This record gives sequence, structure tokens and C-alpha cells, in this order.
Amino acid sequence: MPWASSILFTAFLLQIGQVITRHHRSGNSHKPEGDISLWIDRQQIKMFSGLEMEIYAISEGRVLSYLLDPEFEIKLPIIPSEVSYVNLTWKSGVKRYTYNFYQLQSQDESILKTPSITIKSKGRVPRKPKEFSINLPCSGNSSGIGQFGIGLMIETRKHKPLNGTPLHFSLRKECAVREPNSGPCPDGYLGPPHCKKALCYPACMNGGNCTAPGVCSCPPGFQGPNCEGGNSHPFIKSSLPLKNLEEISINHLYMLK
Repeated sequence: MPWASSILFTAFLLQIGQVITRHHRSGNSHKPEGDISLWIDRQQIKMFSGLEMEIYAISEGRVLSYLLDPEFEIKLPIIPSEVSYVNLTWKSGVKRYTYNFYQLQSQDESILKTPSITIKSKGRVPRKPKEFSINLPCSGNSSGIGQFGIGLMIETRKHKPLNGTPLHFSLRKECAVREPNSGPCPDGYLGPPHCKKALCYPACMNGGNCTAPGVCSCPPGFQGPNCEGGNSHPFIKSSLPLKNLEEISINHLYMLK
């Protein structure tokens, strides 16, 4: 089921994020100093989890250990059909590196077309942070699980491989038959063809409804970002915004009817 794939995929990203994410407050930005880094765009992570964070593959010249785990490919859930691209950002810092995406290949183009990138397949890693995307286009003609491979080599200016590279992954992506006259859905919505179902992760609990991407509307008696908690007092009206509840003192709780 596409919904189940979305939940498993996002849960896996968040599990990784518990160890190797960096949270940025508004106004902060990456400085060009330091060593090479590569991370998943935080806006894409926010689309699925509601959290603004960046998940690193390479941090200050070091390939993160989870990528070197021999069972990484086995642990990684199937990429859901709603994910048609992955936004990445990288920078070389004060050092010089060259890169080579030596493999971008689909094992079954009747389900998944050959992946593509929005930069040249070979070149120099930019000194300052720059974004690029890996596109994962489904054929739209067949439903199923498409397997694809990505290979990336990074070398120093002395033509020595960065420790931990080359990186090579064999991944899986879910694809569905494209409905007539359908197009891509806006970020945070499921589909096509109608793209009317919002995506919330974690899923809304206790009968709550996902009314907008990352926004749960809770039933009477429950509150919280995912409707996970009950009201702190039985007389509190469930329609009262949580932000306002936090401003009400304990002495006033018994006055709410």
C-alpha cells in the first residue's frame, strides 16, 4: 500500500535522524569553511515528518557509518510512489573534490525509468552549499516495485578516493499506473489523479484527520500535533487551540465549560 510505504520510509529516515541530524534555527546557514558535506534537503524531510532537520550522508569529510553498514540496503524500506525525487545539498568547503556518478541505472524500465540528476554526471563539488536533485521517474505504464542502482565516487585533488567511497546502493521504489490526464501532486499530498489526500507523519491518532500536510485535526478529548494526548482536564473544550491551553493557568481550568 502506498500509505504504508510512506510511513515506513519516513520512519526509517527519522530513525537515522536521531543519530546524524543537525537542527538549524531560522537565520542559520552553512558556511563554506570546513570539509566536504552532503545532506538531504530539510524541506523534503519536513514534508514527510513535519520536522525541520537535515539528514547527512557525509559530514565534514566523513561518510556516516550507517551508509557503510553492510545491511543498509536491506534495512531501507521501499521508497513510496509519492517520492519522485530526492533533493540533496553539498559543499566541498576549503578543500577541493571531484565527483563521478558512475552509475544511474534502472533494472526494469517498464516500471521505473533510469534515474537522472540535475547536475553533470562528473565534475567538481562546489565550494559553497549547492542543491541538486536525483529524479526517480516511474514509467506510469506499470505498477510494481522498481529496483535501481546509484554509484558515486568522490576523490581528493590528489585523485585519492574519499574514505568510505565509492558509495554504491541498490534501492527499491514503488510505482503505480498513471491515471489519464494526471500530473504530479503538490508536496505533501497523495495521488494522483486527484491529489486531495494530505500526508501526515506520524499518522493522526485517536480518530484525528489529516486536513493539511503535517496538520492533524483532533476529535473531542484529544490534543497534540498528532492527537496523541488527551486533554488535561475533562472540562476543557476540545476546540480550544492547544496554544491557548498552554497559556491558561491551573486556577482557570475549572471555569471552562
